[in-house]
Amino acid sequence: MNKPVLDIKDVPSPSHWLTLSLQHLFAMFGATVLVPYLVDLSPAIALISSGFGTLAFLFITKWKVPAYLGSSFAYIIPLTVAGSTGGIGAMMIGSFMVGLLYGIVALIIKKAGYRWLMNLLPPIVVGPVIMVIGLALSGTAVGMAMNDPVTSEYSVLHFSVALVTLAVTIIFSIYFKGILSMIPILAGIIIGYLYALAVGIVDFTGVREANWIEIPDFVFPFAHYDLKITLDLMLLMIPVAIVTISEHIGHQLVLGKVVNKDYIKDPGLHRSLLGDGTATMISAIMGGPPKTTYGENIGVLAITRIYSVYVLAGAAVIAIIFGFIGKISALISSIPTPVMGGVSILLFGIIASSGLRMLVDSKVDFGEKRNLVIASVILVIGIGGAHIDIGPLQIQGMALAAIFGVVLNLILPGREPVKENISEVA
Repeated sequence: MNKPVLDIKDVPSPSHWLTLSLQHLFAMFGATVLVPYLVDLSPAIALISSGFGTLAFLFITKWKVPAYLGSSFAYIIPLTVAGSTGGIGAMMIGSFMVGLLYGIVALIIKKAGYRWLMNLLPPIVVGPVIMVIGLALSGTAVGMAMNDPVTSEYSVLHFSVALVTLAVTIIFSIYFKGILSMIPILAGIIIGYLYALAVGIVDFTGVREANWIEIPDFVFPFAHYDLKITLDLMLLMIPVAIVTISEHIGHQLVLGKVVNKDYIKDPGLHRSLLGDGTATMISAIMGGPPKTTYGENIGVLAITRIYSVYVLAGAAVIAIIFGFIGKISALISSIPTPVMGGVSILLFGIIASSGLRMLVDSKVDFGEKRNLVIASVILVIGIGGAHIDIGPLQIQGMALAAIFGVVLNLILPGREPVKENISEVA
């Protein structure tokens, strides 16, 4: 393990602090604003809520875990469905319930340990569900890339913008080294935007009319929507939350290896999970999407060997400030749809591939019929958009796939309970 340049509690010099914090902000920027863009929420509020959420996470984890929390891609489809049936109120209530579930699971982990969760969500369940999350969004990405957003018809011009954006994103991912390799999404959006500007599909009207300092359109409970919790909403969001909890564990294990700490023990998995849930609840209260720790920021830590939590806190503060700069919010909103479509093609594919990677890393044996059955059912139900209607109640797609996966894993013979320490499982 290389010696850190700045360790967890080291304070950077004032001359370097801003630069180091901006690195983390840029690493998560593209992906964090893409989620609200796709589900019709405010990118400015997504930035502000990510900043406050990260500060809350750092506080709850006793300033021991250097992590930045951005928008979670796992909830794009559930949020879209919730919004189409119950408006933004349903989206925010569903997001708040996700954070609340994180808190409940954190409390159980504190009292009963974490092996029960590993037994409930082994790689053979989580891997295929993550693949469903990425693949179910593939149609959305391709549609954004190929079609004119005004006419919804195929456009060679718009598709060329998406392909340029995609090419730049791939080039930065593969051929660039160091910090530049950590910002492929941001680089793709910037260069794709410039190409879109050159071919004349960027509208600057909103940027010109925006004020420099502007209060975003926050969405608060009771003021903007009534608090109405339905069983439909719970069944739509909670199964996905169970899967993202498993992802959170994976991120903490990877982060611990990078900084040479055991975060499962200190400050404890329950604290990091509570921090993640609290960030999601803070976001939901002000009108933002659910939060998650970001692999891109873990990559920045690994490359720079700068682990200081104060650098992450600095990035959070900058994100909050950016959210109140009207010109920046308007500039984000002016990004053409095919630019976002171009980065989405790679990003959603990477989500799906990460599920496949989990299966490979965990050495799941598909020679066993049990594993083959579980993965097959999850993939087809999730990607095919299956749903169960019981009166007014509907369980569909990704949520239904996750439920089927958990149930099949529990009832099919041949299940091997997790007995070893979670750090050894990784």
